[in-house]
Amino acid sequence: MKNLAQLVLFFPSLFLAFVLSGTLSAQEWQTPLIHGYGEIKYFDQTAQQPDPTGEYKLLFDIKSDQLKSGVNKGLWIIARMLNLMHVGKVPSANVKLVVAIHGEATYAILNDNAHQRKFGESNPNLDLIAQLKKNGVSIYICSQALAARNISFEDIHSDVIPAISALAVVSNYQLKGYHLMPM
Repeated sequence: MKNLAQLVLFFPSLFLAFVLSGTLSAQEWQTPLIHGYGEIKYFDQTAQQPDPTGEYKLLFDIKSDQLKSGVNKGLWIIARMLNLMHVGKVPSANVKLVVAIHGEATYAILNDNAHQRKFGESNPNLDLIAQLKKNGVSIYICSQALAARNISFEDIHSDVIPAISALAVVSNYQLKGYHLMPM
């Protein structure tokens, strides 16, 4: 009898878990704004949705060369943020993103010729950088990081802006009301 009671309790729990997992996994991953990067699954019945009436002034400090789906993970996360804002119906005018790149992430912003010379292959981040710029993201590279790696301004992607330092970008934009996002 005890085993029967356990089975009666077990199967509804198993059924509920199956139904919930199907709901969460049935949807396909999508990249509605930044095509090919920052994949999302959108769930309109979840808490903490993007606020279409809010203004998002966000600052990203990228210093890692860690990869996600073949591109710099920090840039990939920014693509995900833009994709989430897009499906959340936040107007693009209300999404102001700034990126400070330095440290080991510096090589992510090399133009293709410089990347070919350094690594013997094309820079996998070029399309992502171009899409971010096209969608209003300001991408700064730390000139101190460039100098420490003997990289000239001519070697950086044309959509990337040289700044005196990442420290200056982070502090200046925080003073302008931008919120530093954890990476």
